[in-house]
Amino acid sequence: MVDSFKQIAIGCDHAGFVTKEYIKLNLEQSGYSFADFGTFSEISMDYPDTAHPLAKAVQSGEYTYGILICGSGNGVAIVANKYKGIRAAICWNEEITRLARLHNDANVIVLPARFITQDEAVQFIRLFLATKFEGGRHQQRVDKILNIL
Repeated sequence: MVDSFKQIAIGCDHAGFVTKEYIKLNLEQSGYSFADFGTFSEISMDYPDTAHPLAKAVQSGEYTYGILICGSGNGVAIVANKYKGIRAAICWNEEITRLARLHNDANVIVLPARFITQDEAVQFIRLFLATKFEGGRHQQRVDKILNIL
């Protein structure tokens, strides 16, 4: 079931390109659509060139959620987390993915393409989108990240 966030921002570097295309193909069949921030091939490129515009688009509220993919996940996560209100979490298994939403209210899932399978990437995204933020004591912590308190 697709909630009100039918369109999701997605972006990658060259190491994540094949995984990005696989994700789009598989999740579009479930009714999701994507605003693709690139890259559009496996030609070597600089990951900040896609991570910055995607993070800005999620930060502005144009998209509720984002997906970033690179070889390790580290580079795009570092870029995205520079933006106030972005909570980009590197997810490589189900428990980490679930906790990123439950406890951290992550709004960008970051996938390490060289360390997970394409099917795992799709599985983690589905879990990420289906998991609701728990709030409660975790809200105070997220507020501290946002410098609200």
